[in-house]
Amino acid sequence: MTDSNGQNDNQDKTAAAADPVVSKPYIMPDDPEPNSVEALTKEAAESRDKMLRTLAEMENLRKRTQKEVADGRTYAIANFAREVLDIADSLQRALDAVPADTKAAADPGLKALLEGVELTERSLLNTLEKNGVKKFDPSGEKFDPNFQQAMYEVPDASVPAGTVVQVVQAGYTIGERVLRPALVGVSKGGAKAAPVSE
Repeated sequence: MTDSNGQNDNQDKTAAAADPVVSKPYIMPDDPEPNSVEALTKEAAESRDKMLRTLAEMENLRKRTQKEVADGRTYAIANFAREVLDIADSLQRALDAVPADTKAAADPGLKALLEGVELTERSLLNTLEKNGVKKFDPSGEKFDPNFQQAMYEVPDASVPAGTVVQVVQAGYTIGERVLRPALVGVSKGGAKAAPVSE
């Protein structure tokens, strides 16, 4: 025996099985529709932001690369220049080895030789300078450990303590860097150097 309710229940079950329920993803009420103007505007703003960040990164990379190339050009000859400095020092020592009175009383052959050595030294220093290597002589300056290496201290009350009073070997820079520090003698025992106001 079937009652009318039983038949209806069976019919409801078969109808439910025949029509599957399609579930839609839940969309938050404040989320814009996928193709709405708000969604497209938001996507465009995000894309623009990404593009601007990428452009900024590329610009920074370009500047960094330019600096590295410029530094490479400037400092590429550093090792070669450091070795050439020994030649410049030898020429200077050769000139310093001849006393001034001997130079004045020298025969024409020795004078010509000394002039040739002086011209060779000047030419070498000019060539180094054309390539960014500059000689510096810190005589009379306040001692700076970034550019000078103290070899000894000299008691000298006539100058403030910490002043370079003798240069044993000249220093050289290449670009902004020290290629070789100057070897110096520094005064001690004099008045304290006045503080540098910045």
